[in-house]
Amino acid sequence: MPVVLYTLYRLLLFAAFLGLLWVAGLRSWLAVIAAALLAWMAGYVLLRTPRDAAVAWIAARDERRTREGTKGRSRADQDADVEDAAVDAAREPRSEDEPAPLTSPGGDAPRPTATDDGGTTIDRTAPPA
Repeated sequence: MPVVLYTLYRLLLFAAFLGLLWVAGLRSWLAVIAAALLAWMAGYVLLRTPRDAAVAWIAARDERRTREGTKGRSRADQDADVEDAAVDAAREPRSEDEPAPLTSPGGDAPRPTATDDGGTTIDRTAPPA
């Protein structure tokens, strides 16, 4: 990923300038500020190619997300849309060739039945009388 590589280069520049200032005898909080400013200026000049690659990667990602319609939406929202589509597909009316759904449109589950030895259908979910 070009963004990570560019960030690592900038951190290396900062560490190099901080080390040079430390060796030069500047050992206070000013060394950190001076190293940050020097790394910023040097990075602007020296890191043009990695910076351009990082910008191109971010722009391509932004365009892909815009094209897919997921820009500004969290993964949870995207997952919720997929789940909603699956639920809607399960509730669609089916042809007679397909098996019946597990739940009826009213939400009642079909009652399982079994046959005893005498051929009588017994509703096993009904409470005993």
